[in-house]
Parts: sequence; structure tokens; C-alpha cells
Amino acid sequence: MLIARARDGARKPNQMNRRLYTLDVFTTKRFAGNPLAVVTDGDGIPTAKMQSIAREMNLSETVFIQRPTNNRALARLRIFTTTRELPLAGHPVIGAWFLLAELGVVPASEGSVHILQQTGAGILPVELAFHNGRPVRVTMTQRPAKFTRATFSRATLAAALGLKPSDLAPSLPIEFASTGISNLMVPVSRRAVLAKIQMNMPALAHLVSPHGTMAYCFTLSGRGRAYARGMVPWGAIEDPATGSAGGSLGAYLVHHGQLKPGEQLQITQGVEMGRPSEILVEVSGDKGKLTPKVSGSAVRIFEGHIEA
Repeated sequence: MLIARARDGARKPNQMNRRLYTLDVFTTKRFAGNPLAVVTDGDGIPTAKMQSIAREMNLSETVFIQRPTNNRALARLRIFTTTRELPLAGHPVIGAWFLLAELGVVPASEGSVHILQQTGAGILPVELAFHNGRPVRVTMTQRPAKFTRATFSRATLAAALGLKPSDLAPSLPIEFASTGISNLMVPVSRRAVLAKIQMNMPALAHLVSPHGTMAYCFTLSGRGRAYARGMVPWGAIEDPATGSAGGSLGAYLVHHGQLKPGEQLQITQGVEMGRPSEILVEVSGDKGKLTPKVSGSAVRIFEGHIEA
């Protein structure tokens, strides 16, 4: 009782207990996929405080759910890394809406439910698939893809990844692709090369940071199958599952004739760091625009409160 009173007495007038959850995203198994923190009652938290909470969570992203400022959307998502706010990211969207579906914010319905979300990248659609009253998959639609050829040499990039130039696949270009967030697409020659990557942070940041967020290194294993690693030089981390980069990869492969519009791409990521993840991508080619849809599942790990 004394502890409770002391805590209440120390609380500032504008602070309140906020509901906090963590999930593993792009997986159906606990302790795999990409961890995510979600604060479900994020209204009224100053931006600086949201950034502090994200830094405290020390995960690749933390999401704050707020009332939308646009009445077309069901909710507004504000997404923070440990250092900055992002307009859009894949695993925060998938995980946040999977959680909101479990909590009943999205009414359960056998089959698919379509809603709109508000993000820093605009009003975007989300599709939720239910089975026996429970969410089983969330699909987000990303922005139409934009491509920018890299201006640095393959040898320079290979060295920044601890690879040889011959480890990079010669038949596909080194290219920045953006479907909301720009990432560098790095095709490697075979799956064994992925295990050899050793990131030189300053060198890779010099190449990637002016235009993109990460180097998304991938190799194809038959049509519609890819293995990938997401190297993030500005954070000195590897990302176990990256929905934004997965969508960019799907659009990139369609753009370069390795995949047809409407054909499904299955991406396995995070194996080398012990957090295997599965990302599904499908790209539409309407009106000359390549627009990816990225799908995945999530597993709830923790729930509690945080004062903010």
C-alpha cells in the first residue's frame, strides 16, 4: 500500500497508465519473427515522450495507437524507432492491427475485413483475415513503388558487406526501391552468401543512408521464393523481418521480370539471427504502377502498463 501511494504521489498530473503490449510479428511462433511494442492508448502523449518510450523499449519499432484525425480511418498509427519517427513500416502495421483485432477494435467476421488506417504515409488500406473468430493474417497495402539506381560500384558495396564482388548476383541491378520507405535491394548469388555478410557500419551507412533505411540482401530460390537479411547501418543492427523492404523486393522483382503481377512471393528472413520470419508479398500492376500487398501473422508475448 505504501509503495502504491508513493508511486501515485510521484505521478505528474498529466501522466496516466497506458496499456502496453509486445508481440512477435511475421511469425506464428513465440520468440521468432520481429519483436514489436504497442501502446494502445496513445492519445495525448507528446511526440518527445513517445520517442523516449520507444528508446526505452529498445526494439526496432514501437507503435502508438491514436484516434485518427481523418474520419475515414479506424485508427492512427505513429511509428517510432529508437531514434526517429517513421511514416510507415511493415511489421508495426501488421503487429498493431493483429493486436487490435484480438482486442476487438476490429469486429471479428469469418473471412476478410477491410479497414483504413492513418499513417505518416497517408490513409492506407488494411485487410484482416479471421478464422473461428480470431485473426490469422493481416495484409497491408503499401505505396506504388519508385526505383532509383545506385551510383556506387558493386565492389564498394560488396566491401561494405564483407563480401567479394563475385558474391553479388550479376543479372540483377543494385537499386533503391521505395514503397513508403526506401531500401537498397542487394541481390546475392546464392543462399550461402547471406551467412557470410559482415556489416561495415560506417561504410554501409555512407552508401545507404543518403537514400534509404537498410541494405536488403536477398537471393532467389526458385520462382516466388526468396531468402533475405535486412542490414540497418544507422542502428548497427540486423532486422529479423522487414515488411517495408519485403514489399519493395516484390515490386523490384516484378519490375525486373523475376515475378509476375499477382504472383505470390514468400520471403524467409531472420534465420541467421535465430528469429526466422515469414513475409508474404503480392504485387498488383494496375495502371502501370507496382503496388505491393504485404501479409503476415503475429503472436502476443507480453501485456502491462507504462506511465506516460
